[in-house]
Amino acid sequence: MAHINSCLKRTFIGFNLLFAVIGLLIIGLTMLCQIYTSAEEEEGGSLQMESRTTGLIGLYIMGAVTMMLGLLGAYGAYKEHKLSLIVFLVCMIIGALVMIRGGIPTAIARPQVEGVLEEKFREFLPLNSASFQVKHMADTLQTQLHCCGLFSYRDWNGDIPASCLCSPEEEEGYECKRVGYPYLMQTRDIYSKPCFPIVMHYVLLLADVMLGVFFTLAALAVLGMILSSIMIHQLRHPNRVPVILGIHTIFTPGLPKYEELHNPPPPY
Repeated sequence: MAHINSCLKRTFIGFNLLFAVIGLLIIGLTMLCQIYTSAEEEEGGSLQMESRTTGLIGLYIMGAVTMMLGLLGAYGAYKEHKLSLIVFLVCMIIGALVMIRGGIPTAIARPQVEGVLEEKFREFLPLNSASFQVKHMADTLQTQLHCCGLFSYRDWNGDIPASCLCSPEEEEGYECKRVGYPYLMQTRDIYSKPCFPIVMHYVLLLADVMLGVFFTLAALAVLGMILSSIMIHQLRHPNRVPVILGIHTIFTPGLPKYEELHNPPPPY
């Protein structure tokens, strides 16, 4: 005899299968990201390789844990296994607290990101006298984002590198402008947009995605807590009649009108 409501059981199994699919998608996207970024590891240096590897490992762990929790919850609901549901409930409580702990500081820090990054980037100016690592970073940004300078092409003090140059083939797809070199009697076409606004766009987009992930997973964890708590309660009290079914009906239907007319009157 089943101890758990069948509708609740199916809903919970579907919820956990969705959870497992999300974990599988995280693992798949992480694999694609690893393949896509593996070609750039030699150019980025050891520090960039280390940070990328740490991020990929974290995503792998997150995807694996999410998939395993989904399978655990689905198994506990299908077999009506109380211990599996209790472990799932504890993991959901911990997961909700972790997601809220990560989401609230991210939401508080998001409005301050632009000011902090702008202050940090202005320490690199002027770019023509910056260190090799800063110049390499600026060249990489200019090549990939099709921009020139962090805040303006004047950040190079006239020593504009080749990564700023806008070729004639690219003039149709990107905004270019012609500037003159102060010490040479010639002009060059360079990218008109600075790099910092483009970088900030992607940084804020990443922050918004992180906020969405944190609070979405927190909401799913709370929903999993509620469903698993109800199922554990039903397993502990299998013979308890639901309250809504134990209430006697107050209003009973009366006799139809035609029966009242045709029935003989009661004797006095």
